[in-house]
Amino acid sequence: MSHQKPLTIFFSVGEPSGDVHGANLIRALARECPRLEAVGYGGPEMAAAGCRLHADLTALAVMWFARVLVNLHRFWDLASRADRYFRHHRPDAVVLIDYPGFNWWIARRARAHGIPVFYYTPPQIWSWACWRVKKMRRFVDHVLCSLPFEEPWFRARGCHATFVGHPFFDEVRRARLDEDFLRQQRAKPGRLVTILPGSRTQEVSHNLPDFLKAAARVREAAPDARFAVAAFRPHQAELARRMIEGSALPIEIHVGKTPELMHLAACCMACSGSVSLELLHHEKPTVVLYRISRLAYFVQGFFRRVKYITLVNLLSAGGLEGDDLRPFDPAQPDAEKVLFPEYLTFRDASERIAGHVAGWLLDEPRRQARVAALAELKALVAHDGASRRAARYILAALDVPTATAVPHNHLAHGENHVTPRAG
Repeated sequence: MSHQKPLTIFFSVGEPSGDVHGANLIRALARECPRLEAVGYGGPEMAAAGCRLHADLTALAVMWFARVLVNLHRFWDLASRADRYFRHHRPDAVVLIDYPGFNWWIARRARAHGIPVFYYTPPQIWSWACWRVKKMRRFVDHVLCSLPFEEPWFRARGCHATFVGHPFFDEVRRARLDEDFLRQQRAKPGRLVTILPGSRTQEVSHNLPDFLKAAARVREAAPDARFAVAAFRPHQAELARRMIEGSALPIEIHVGKTPELMHLAACCMACSGSVSLELLHHEKPTVVLYRISRLAYFVQGFFRRVKYITLVNLLSAGGLEGDDLRPFDPAQPDAEKVLFPEYLTFRDASERIAGHVAGWLLDEPRRQARVAALAELKALVAHDGASRRAARYILAALDVPTATAVPHNHLAHGENHVTPRAG
């Protein structure tokens, strides 16, 4: 390829968290290759990083089969637009970030046009859809893994995979806390319990009612406790206000203050997701909930292939080994070793959630023991630099000169040289 023309990379990113990871990757690529032209599907964070968006795909973040069907015509139109772009403009590479389903369509079309495909932070098919590894093997040239146990899993199934680290740790280290907000909050009496109901509106609708019930129980046990909801978007904050209306609980709602509210919290209640890695960074004892419908719970039982739904618990357990797929039970013999008690359920889990939170608030040595265990795991796995390593890997695979040589990965389990395969 000529190194005089712009290096054009097409991105396809559909989740709000992926939008953040995509933005950081674009910045890392631009530092190494100022000729970069980033285009494609993403969200506001990627646009701010210099990506020329063809559409805001994060506005279509949906879950579950029925909702996907309702939006199928939109996804089909976006896939067709990408196909036309590949045919007429031929970008140098396609980078996918999570968002399985739609991104398989993009990968298939890119491969049909002979464009190298990189999957950065690949979907967790090892946990619920192992058969989809066939698509990964067929349509994706390079899998850039975010979790240490993913690389051997993908390699054993014929994919060219490399562990670069999780970009979430880049973001939490890059973030600067609002010191004025911290001072204002610290001046208030009582210990803070932060509620993180999810980044999707559907998650807020499903999880926040149980969290509010749990908050009421916690308040009875620990009268000095106060609460704050960390809302991802303004309309989700408004939804939370409607749910809280009429409650006597001391609950605040804030938008755009998630890192600050984590930092201030004595402990947290959170929806399952990559937010658990941020909570690990802040070393916050947390109970995790993922409330779904009875039908969805029944269906997931046929597909889930791991015991835990929380990344922190998988990392502390050492990966994917083991045949015990029974959900977490606080009565199980090793329950205290599970760093983030978690509930994937269609039932009201508020009593159990409150039990964990009240236990941490009322027993400071117990809470500090959990903080110490989180600090130990953080020292082992929470390394930044994933965006930089991924950027250098992509450029090396495309044979593009970079500002610096492709480095060794200085990760928890020794050095692992990043050696890309030709696309």
